[in-house]
Amino acid sequence: MAAEALAFRNLSKSFGGQRALDGVDFHLWRGEVHGLLGQNGSGKSTLIKVLAGYHAPDPGSALSVRGESVPLPLPPGRFRALGISFVHQHLALTPTLSVVENLLVGRLAASHALALSWSAEAARARAVFARYGLDLDPLAPVAKLGAVERALLAIVRAVEEMRAAAPEGGGVLVLDEPTPFLPRRDVERLFALIRSVVAEGASVVFVSHDVDEVLEITDRATVLRDGRVAGSIETRGASKADLVRLIIGRDLEPLTHGPPIHGALAAAGAIRAEAVSGDFIDGLSLEIGRGEVVGITGLLGSGYERVPYLLYGGQPARRGRLVIGTDALDLATLTPARAIRAGIVLIPGDRATAAAIGTLPITDNVTMPVLDTVFRAWALSRGGMARLAGELGRRFEVVPNRPALPLSALSGGNAQKVVLAKWLQTRPRLILLDEPTQGVDVGARQNVFGAIRAAAADGAGVLCASSDYEQLAMLCDRVLILSRGRVAAELAGGTLSKERIAQACYHASDANTEIAA
Repeated sequence: MAAEALAFRNLSKSFGGQRALDGVDFHLWRGEVHGLLGQNGSGKSTLIKVLAGYHAPDPGSALSVRGESVPLPLPPGRFRALGISFVHQHLALTPTLSVVENLLVGRLAASHALALSWSAEAARARAVFARYGLDLDPLAPVAKLGAVERALLAIVRAVEEMRAAAPEGGGVLVLDEPTPFLPRRDVERLFALIRSVVAEGASVVFVSHDVDEVLEITDRATVLRDGRVAGSIETRGASKADLVRLIIGRDLEPLTHGPPIHGALAAAGAIRAEAVSGDFIDGLSLEIGRGEVVGITGLLGSGYERVPYLLYGGQPARRGRLVIGTDALDLATLTPARAIRAGIVLIPGDRATAAAIGTLPITDNVTMPVLDTVFRAWALSRGGMARLAGELGRRFEVVPNRPALPLSALSGGNAQKVVLAKWLQTRPRLILLDEPTQGVDVGARQNVFGAIRAAAADGAGVLCASSDYEQLAMLCDRVLILSRGRVAAELAGGTLSKERIAQACYHASDANTEIAA
């Protein structure tokens, strides 16, 4: 039997009167990749934060590392000395510092050195990057890096810190949702790195909502549900249905939707983007019918993820116009305020910093677009705001539906429901989505899809940019494939599947290619 790298026994954590973790046993073997799954709010993040020393667990909880008992709670930073290293979902990089400075943060925190040779450190960083096949300038500011480069930098930093603290190869690398910002080829590079780490005797905890990736890279998986262990299984012989059943406690019913709405409804309010040009986008034109959900995707560099922001005025367009109803908007001068007045809303991918204010109550977040409806005698009616927030919480199945809570207290999936409720209550004409279920578990994903389809049934046009091909196939009536800033292929009807979308992305070219339904 393999040696134990890390184990929690009877791990419990309460917040007020509510238990986030309840008697969890979690065992990680040396040289193992272990998946950790569960819906938002299941306790995954709490477990990770206990290990990082961010949360103190309840009395009776126990932790051992490499067979040795470790007193709880862990002091902040103690995990480094234990040979444990983290890549958190938000990467924990400092954009104003250089690549090499970010790479050295952990070592500098534990060092008593009075001076450093930055030229020597830069040379060492180049050698480290070369070992992982990365071409990064050690002296470049992190703010200049793309999302993929930032993710890979954070992962390399974590591996190097782990190796330094556990040179004998018994360290633990915790990857908390490491792949949402990575295209498939870089996911494969990450997986190759994970395999090389475990080959040296280290262990990896792979926290993810992506069931397919968990099945591909892990040896075992533990699923949490409502703060308890729903089950642990060997992933080599498991199916996607097995894991989904553990995650949500039942078989997931397939989401069905009808064909796009045509005829009078679509023709009366067709939305057209014409000759749109901006960063990575060159002369893009597309059309969305009322009641239609159109997906847009492509490979890294195709520009698909920029389109929602260009059509909203969130990023500057060089030229182009958006025709919506009787309004023709010049995209070169469009601002978000003008877009909102025209009935356009954006649900951005960066929910935490661009879609809401985590420190404010749910009430304040969800009522922002409709404050004019809750004025009473020249002042805001807090009671009216709370009643509206509670009603929206029930309609969108926000859990817990407690409007006075700060938004940051909610899980990712429930925070996304609040963001959707905030904008969909305005009954927009055009809904722009960027990765609408990023960081959202499979159960909450169905709620998000349902809300989007309901808004489309109410007559809105929807444009959804996503790198999740399965999500696009489930949600959309049509999917547009971009290549070099233009539509290169279109899928609809019987051709709309995860596999066909992936194939079209890799076969797309400059010329528009119509793939028959």
